[in-house]
This record gives sequence, structure tokens and C-alpha cells, in this order.
Amino acid sequence: VICSLIYAVLCCVICLLCNFVSCPLCWYHAFFLKYILQFYTPWCAYCHTFEPILYEVGAELKSMGSPVNVGKIDTTVHTSIASEFNIRGYPTIKLFKGDLSFDYKGPRTKDAIIEFTNRVSGPVVKPLSSVQLFQHVMSHHDLIFVYIGQESLLKKKYYKAATEYIVHTYFFTASEEVLPKAVTLQDVPAIAVFKDGTYYLYNEIVDGDLSFWINRERFPSYFQIDSFSLYQMGELSKLSTEYRDHYKSDYQFGYMDGNEYINGLIMGEVEMPFIIVLNMTIDGYCLPESTIETIEDLLRFLNSVLDGSAKLLGGNGFLQHTKRVFNKARSTVVSMFQAAPFFSCFVFGLPVGIVVLVIWRTCTAVPADDEKPMEGATASPALDAHGRKAKEMQPDGIEKTSEAKKED
Repeated sequence: VICSLIYAVLCCVICLLCNFVSCPLCWYHAFFLKYILQFYTPWCAYCHTFEPILYEVGAELKSMGSPVNVGKIDTTVHTSIASEFNIRGYPTIKLFKGDLSFDYKGPRTKDAIIEFTNRVSGPVVKPLSSVQLFQHVMSHHDLIFVYIGQESLLKKKYYKAATEYIVHTYFFTASEEVLPKAVTLQDVPAIAVFKDGTYYLYNEIVDGDLSFWINRERFPSYFQIDSFSLYQMGELSKLSTEYRDHYKSDYQFGYMDGNEYINGLIMGEVEMPFIIVLNMTIDGYCLPESTIETIEDLLRFLNSVLDGSAKLLGGNGFLQHTKRVFNKARSTVVSMFQAAPFFSCFVFGLPVGIVVLVIWRTCTAVPADDEKPMEGATASPALDAHGRKAKEMQPDGIEKTSEAKKED
């Protein structure tokens, strides 16, 4: 990695000195050197947890002969780089291919990162030249987009959209002869998405913008939102496929493992299995008024959300955001005490004890006399307990006469 970085710097220096716009070294650097980098900070616990996985990714890519180099950047040292790429969360993973950068937002696992790297580092759109190759791709991927036909304006739009969404899914080109016999095309060129054991064709008149259609269709009809689980919810998958045409423009169906995210959203506790409709634009949600036991109950609930009769809860207002922050803090503290009670007592008890000690010392401190006589000045006469001047006494304890006072 160090040698590659030194080579890249030398390429840039040569081009700056020579002002070669078409310098072959720069073209090599722009199109062949690829990196997947982790942006981290030393104080980030998640970064330290992810570091062994990053080393496994590097070793696996090297054994595969991948041209992608793996590395990490400390943003507390290289602050200008963090600002340039707008790094806000840690760890942030980016893949650099030439002058393009791609954010990785998937699960922090070795297989997922390698799959992302292989998909993004290669050509944005790959050709499927044979029936066997098409079947091989379909057997390894649950969802793919395929452009069928020759050069056209639609193909240019397809390549542009593929560049945008390559971080999420796969894009291919193929001829009509390569497609399965079950695929029927009304017109060529065409774009099809293969998923859920079937295929759907893009219709520019009905579906509108191609990028919008790809963004909507890049999910299976019913998919696992939390990729770390195998939790399923019975007949909901059947609903998402049978009523796809009716609800495809309004709903995206999915399932999650566990209820932690939902509990944080609604600031409560839900029992599983549980059905909720989320509006991620405003962080709102709708809950069924009664227990959903049949498909008819679920359809009735979904229709009530669409017609506005279902009560919309939550939101992303200031008050709701503040409540969620406090609720998340409370949940974090509770989970800490449940997982490590003694350590949590030390973490929270130490600063509280210091604050209490400072307050106690402040309240019980004896105030110092601020009126100290200045050098060369005569001290003021002492006062008695009632604030009156004490009578001046002679050394033998006899009160002075008026004549003695005058002499004084």
C-alpha cells in the first residue's frame, strides 16, 4: 500500500511539473489504482472492533488477486482529507476508483465488504454473452438489472443510472437470445429487473424517470431490512407479491430482526411479531388499532394509512427529537448497567462523586477576611461583639483618664 501511494504521489508530481494533461502515468493512476479505505479515529470503539475485519478483507482480496488495495486513515491526523470527503461518522468506508468515490453503507462483515468491493471496482455494467453465463449470474444474485438491445438513448440513461446505483446492486447487458424463454419483450431496447423468481419491465410512460424506477425496484418485494437475522413474518411475504401492483407505489415491505430500532422510534416496547408502517421522510409511524390476524385485517390497516384515517404518530420535530435523544440515553445507561454493573457504577459514580465533593467543599469553606491592612497604614480599632469600638486599656488594665486620652 505504501509503495502504491508513493507511486501515485510521484505520478501527480510529474504531471504538475510537466503539465501533461494526457500523461500516461496519470491515466494509469486514474483508472487502475483502486483503494478501499477506512476513515477512523483513535477514540472510536467501533473502529477498533472493525479493524480485524478490515485486515481479513485485505488478506482475502490479496489472495483473490484483486487490484483493490486496503488501508485506513486517521482523521484526527489528516483533518484536511476528512473535510474534503465530508467524513461525519466513524468508521466510514469508501472505495476509490479513479476520480470516483463510493460510500459503503452495508453490514460490517468480511463477505459483505468483499462482495461490495468486487461489484464496484469492476465495470459498472457487465455483458452477459451466453445463456450459461446468464444462468450462472441468476443463481448467485437475488436481484439484477439487465439492458436488452443495441445502442440507444435509453442505454445511455441506463449507464448513467448504473453508475449511481452500482453501490447497491448489479447491472448487466444482454441480447434477446441470452434471456430465458419465459421472458417476453414487447419492444427492444428494454430494461428488465429480475427478482422474486420473476421479472418486471421498465415502461417509461408508466414508470417515469429511469433512476427513480431503479431506486424503487432495487429492493425485493419482501426483503430483510436487518441483514443480521433470519426472522420472518409468515404471510406478509405472500401479501407483498400478490398485491404488488396495488401497493408498489406506496409501500415497501420488509422485516427486521428484533425490536430495538422500533422501540427507539416509538419510545416504547413492542411485542414480536409486530406490524408497523413507517414514514421515513418525517420519522412518523402508524400502529394498528387491533391485533392483525388475517390478510384482510392487514389490508384494512394499510388502506387506513393511505386514506388518512389511521393516526400518524411520531415525527421529526424538535420535541420528538429531544424525547428520542433522552430515551436513547436512558436505554444506553440501562443496557450498560445490565451488561456490566460494577464498571457502570464506576463510570457514573466517579464523576458524580467528584462533583458532590466540590459542592460540599464549596458550601463548607470558611470565608477569608478580605480587609487586610496595607503596609504603612494604621490598623483600625477592634470592635466588640456588638459592633462598638472596644475600650482602650492601659497595660495594667486601668481605664485611661480623659487627660491621657487627649495626650494619646
